[in-house]
Amino acid sequence: MKVKIASSKVIKPFYENNNPPPKTHTIPLSIFDKVTYDQHVAIIYAYHSPSPPNSTIELGLRKALAVYREWAGRLGRDGQGNPIIILNDEGVRFVEATVDRKLDQTLLLRPSASLLSLHPSLEGVVELVQVQVTRFSCGSMVVGFTAHHLVGDGHSTSNFLVAWGKACRGLNINPLPSHDRTIFSPRNPPKFEFEHRGVEYIAKNFKKVYPLVDNSVEDIVAHKVHYTSEFLAKLKAKASSMNGNNNKPFSTFESLVAHLWRVITKARGLNEFETTQIRISVDGRARLKSMVPNGYFGNLVLWAFARSKVNDLLDEPLHHAANLLHEAVINVNENYFKSFIDFANHKVKNEDLVPNTVSDTDESILWPNLEVDSWLRFPFYDLDFGEGGPYIFMPSFSPTEGMIFLLPSFVGDGSIDIFVPLFRQNLSTFKQICYSLD
Repeated sequence: MKVKIASSKVIKPFYENNNPPPKTHTIPLSIFDKVTYDQHVAIIYAYHSPSPPNSTIELGLRKALAVYREWAGRLGRDGQGNPIIILNDEGVRFVEATVDRKLDQTLLLRPSASLLSLHPSLEGVVELVQVQVTRFSCGSMVVGFTAHHLVGDGHSTSNFLVAWGKACRGLNINPLPSHDRTIFSPRNPPKFEFEHRGVEYIAKNFKKVYPLVDNSVEDIVAHKVHYTSEFLAKLKAKASSMNGNNNKPFSTFESLVAHLWRVITKARGLNEFETTQIRISVDGRARLKSMVPNGYFGNLVLWAFARSKVNDLLDEPLHHAANLLHEAVINVNENYFKSFIDFANHKVKNEDLVPNTVSDTDESILWPNLEVDSWLRFPFYDLDFGEGGPYIFMPSFSPTEGMIFLLPSFVGDGSIDIFVPLFRQNLSTFKQICYSLD
């Protein structure tokens, strides 16, 4: 597929009252911003014909940037060296491209490196948002979107995307985002109820030991799995069958991730006495309701970790894995978030600690561990530029072995699509057992 770039420019916020705010304001990164990934994340949308012209999409983006000014700014440092967002309205990258052929549906249904040509590069980027609109000869439109993770998490980014669509359709952006990132004040006196060293933070001179495996990054392939709502119901029933009458059934998420943890572990052929860990994002908005206003814009995620010996994970029933996940997630509760706030404000600078994600940014092999990014509850499918929502939404090609993405299927019937990057030699086994309920 040959993508021809027709134009590439920087566009700036459009203030309808022609009264732009000062360009000297700054916003300090919150403690939650600082512990997330310092990198761009790319997603792909596909739309059937008809679709609005590029000028409509561009103007809507400029209007949305006037409300979400952070995306049009730049990352920097204040006089004390603290990371900040400079609200200078320098703008975002907007690329227009064409492909002189029809959109091949298999391109979007099977993750591959070809997806990288449908959005701007993620390397060496000063803009905090980039957009590429690619038109195909059949009338289909693909929108590639990249955003810097330090500015916003999946919750915040999806709200911005919905606002962009509203602006394209001439609607008011409502609700408005809350921009105050200074709300996470520590308690007095602080309470360090949980251990955060080695979890969210590590010593600055910490050297991570990478796994010794026979395969290299070049051997990683991304595979997409579709789980029907019927299969998910059976999986949930199986995981919950040993819960007893007094306990709630496990959620679909817990049941599915437990299943994936077990089948991927089996497909990898891990040593039975090895420990495998799964990392799950936990949104703090529900945990910190009294502290966080509606529409909070920024990062507000910590992580739950479930661990197991391989032989226990595979020998015990599905219920065992689901319960490990359930307990790990519920333990990252309000008290845990408040303990993190106290620790981040009082201990990190004194002990010269750095975010644990610093060692993960360039990591391409998670073996024997897994990480789950769930986009099941985000309104990504609501990005409507004026002619209806997308018929496909997906992450871009991201060959990190063990990094799993969960998305609601574009079929819209409650089914779920999973993107699973694995080593090529493990993929055939995974395909054989990924639908097994045994």
